Amino acid sequence: MASLQQLQKDIDAAPKGPRTIAIFDFDGTIIAGFSATVFIREQLKRGDLSPGDFVELVRAMANFGLGSLGFSGMMAVNAQFMRGIEEATYEEVGEKLYTTQIARRIYPESRALVDAHLARGHTVAIISSATPYQVAPAAKDLGIEQVLCTHLEVEDGKFTGGVVRPTCFGQGKVDAAESLAKARRADLDDGFFYSDSTDDLLLLERVGHPRALNPSGKLERIAHERQWPIARFGSRGRPTVAQFLRSVAATSSLVTSFAAGLPIYALTGSKRDSQNFSFSLFADTASALIGLELKVTGEEYLWSHRPAVFVFNHQSKADVVIIAKLLRRDIAGIGKKEIKTENPLIGIVMEMGGVVLIDRANAKSAIDAISPLVDVMKKEGKSVVLAPEGTRTVSPRLAPFKKGAFHLAMQAGVPVIPIVIRNAGDVAPKGDFVFRPATVDVQVLPPVDTGDWTAGTMDEHVREVRNMFARALGQPEQPAPGRKAAARTRKPAGKKATAKRKTAASGKSGSGAKRRKSAAAPKSAAKAKSGSARAPRGKAAGSTRSKKA
Repeated sequence: MASLQQLQKDIDAAPKGPRTIAIFDFDGTIIAGFSATVFIREQLKRGDLSPGDFVELVRAMANFGLGSLGFSGMMAVNAQFMRGIEEATYEEVGEKLYTTQIARRIYPESRALVDAHLARGHTVAIISSATPYQVAPAAKDLGIEQVLCTHLEVEDGKFTGGVVRPTCFGQGKVDAAESLAKARRADLDDGFFYSDSTDDLLLLERVGHPRALNPSGKLERIAHERQWPIARFGSRGRPTVAQFLRSVAATSSLVTSFAAGLPIYALTGSKRDSQNFSFSLFADTASALIGLELKVTGEEYLWSHRPAVFVFNHQSKADVVIIAKLLRRDIAGIGKKEIKTENPLIGIVMEMGGVVLIDRANAKSAIDAISPLVDVMKKEGKSVVLAPEGTRTVSPRLAPFKKGAFHLAMQAGVPVIPIVIRNAGDVAPKGDFVFRPATVDVQVLPPVDTGDWTAGTMDEHVREVRNMFARALGQPEQPAPGRKAAARTRKPAGKKATAKRKTAASGKSGSGAKRRKSAAAPKSAAKAKSGSARAPRGKAAGSTRSKKA
């Protein structure tokens, strides 16, 4: 079994430049599970897919799996449900579903492989039998500009009910790869292809560096026989029982750690000593239970200027443990008021620990609630820690920054210290309960002096600090008004070629339906047909039966 490090070494050994091509399958390879199930569930919820349509879709998938219906035929069955629906609807729903559900399914290891290829200047592409509505939002987030997939016919902005042929399945994937290689004057004999399914066997055989990622049983056997590198990622998908129990224990340790600090308060009368003891105990206990390790640069800035307002990018509930592990003592924070409703006991404990719970929907209420923190910094010498994005993000991409933390720092006359957390989502992406073992990279940036800040220049200062995060994360910077961005934003995953037919490199994303009709393209049937030992799984998204994306 190949490790991520071994796969990265192979990438580093490949020639630099766009003539080296790296191709990724989507479902099961870049993401855990299948995007089709997400879209079908959403369509049923919205009423876009009728019970009768759903039955017909399932029947077509079953026939495909049995070999009595070809992939293009199955796509045609699904496409008919889309006739007359505006494509823009699917694009919007695709973006929404990516943000709320699919992004958290991206394997951190697959993201690392994509980043490694991009760092070498390679041509990176997703070639998928799924539709662009499933694939393009992920491609854009990953920085992948080439998206080649199966398209539905579009005329005057609406689906015609037809499928663009040839579809991107089997030999169609090979043809798409050959076309891309020709355009880049590259040779697939030197190219990489990552896939989890024997549905992609033709393309795996065509490239010089086939890679079996999270393979089906049949593909794993073939890969062993042909000595192809095999890797399995456990960072996503169904957690183990041990991971679940350790997560429960880590979450519960917040309560037990603060309970352990009560005797100190009773004996000494020092609430501060009690809180500091509990805070540090929670940090050490929870991180040990999770299997959390931190790789920190700039650690000296955590202690050089206190009190301060520490700001961090918020990706995961694991950020609570990460921040506790970093800051350890003399900290006050802010949390969402909803915590007291979702988990009253946790809410009480957090308030005991000096966390101010605010109503994020009420700006005036929030400002009034955090104003006492100015006195906490001035009179008690405590620091404050805040996430200026206001909430967790599913994607590593920075969200807009709110101004509250920066006003606090200015009013208290203390510096702002940015804490850049690169991969907290590896531990627990937004929406997941289970913590998974991981090493998180943290960079603490030098303190930002707020001595000359004013309310009138606050927008500029917030932008400057956010751009510090962006530079550290390798993301586009926010330009000053009237100026171009300091860092070039990656181009979208694709554009329309014509009203009726998209080019192979198009990456329009979206999914959904304005009226009743489905847009899913299950992967399961493709797996069944190829002889995979896996149970049927659905894949679709804005289109029809799209196998592996």
